[in-house]
Amino acid sequence: MTSPRRVNFTGVSAGLVLVFGVLLASAMPARAADPLVSAAWLKQHLNDPNVVVLDVRSVIDGGGTEAYLKGHIPGAIHTDYDKAGWRVTRQDVPLMLPTVPELEKLAGETGIVETNHVVVVPAGVSATDFGSAARVYWTLKYLGMKELSILDGGYAAWTADSSNPVETGMKTPSPQIFTAQVDKAILAQAPDVERAITDKDVTLVDSRSTSYYTGKEKAPTAAAYGHIPGAVDVDNASLYDTATNRLKPKAELAKLVNKVAPDQPAVTYCNTGHWAAIDWFVLSEVLGRKNTRLYAGSMAEWSHDPKRPIASSRTKLDDLKKALGLGQ
Repeated sequence: MTSPRRVNFTGVSAGLVLVFGVLLASAMPARAADPLVSAAWLKQHLNDPNVVVLDVRSVIDGGGTEAYLKGHIPGAIHTDYDKAGWRVTRQDVPLMLPTVPELEKLAGETGIVETNHVVVVPAGVSATDFGSAARVYWTLKYLGMKELSILDGGYAAWTADSSNPVETGMKTPSPQIFTAQVDKAILAQAPDVERAITDKDVTLVDSRSTSYYTGKEKAPTAAAYGHIPGAVDVDNASLYDTATNRLKPKAELAKLVNKVAPDQPAVTYCNTGHWAAIDWFVLSEVLGRKNTRLYAGSMAEWSHDPKRPIASSRTKLDDLKKALGLGQ
């Protein structure tokens, strides 16, 4: 009697496991990019063909094109946050969100396509400087980009490690065709804010310092002192650690934004939507509160219409002090 033939399934099993693993990986959604990446991570991925490093240094951080020419992360494209067109004057209101065609043109000229992983690099010198990166990050996300990060600590963090390479001169990007898939869920407009004033289920978040919030001080871009009625104040600067030039640790950030109900939608604003991008980034990207929107027009647009309500603690004495040159 012939004995049964033994079959070795080891190779077959290994092959099936490999095939199953590939199929499972392809069926799973791609992992979203971390909103903050370290200099070590960027160094490791610097040559990835899909990674675009976007240096946004400008006069806001005391830099700009001249600083970029003197030194930047290898391969980084420079786009001056203050001058390139990330914010424009529209209907006599300064520093507004550009139109989608304007932003598509800007992104394309910067060498970006929708599928890139863009790493936004600020100077790494202050909260306001971080706001530049946060606003560009938010704008690209508004255009529908999925893979976005900010370099934690900015260019300063990159150069703090002497082993990290630095380039000089200008890198000219190859123009691309960028087609936006606008994400309206992260943008609040004036009518949304009007509804939020009476809607107790939406938290308006004023990202400015207390002096602006109370009406003791006013930005040149705003036409009136004070804040949008019902708003809570979460000063953007309180979220930033000046000693490390980074956002504060996640657990501390969660405590600092405790005025914002975690289970409610929120709308952040400031004077022009710059500082508010920091609060938006912390709430939405760091703390995962995806029902947070940015009012890009902020007080510049809101106060442009004198019919819109504004709450203020400003007194006649404050006005007298300003008239005498003793303060705002």
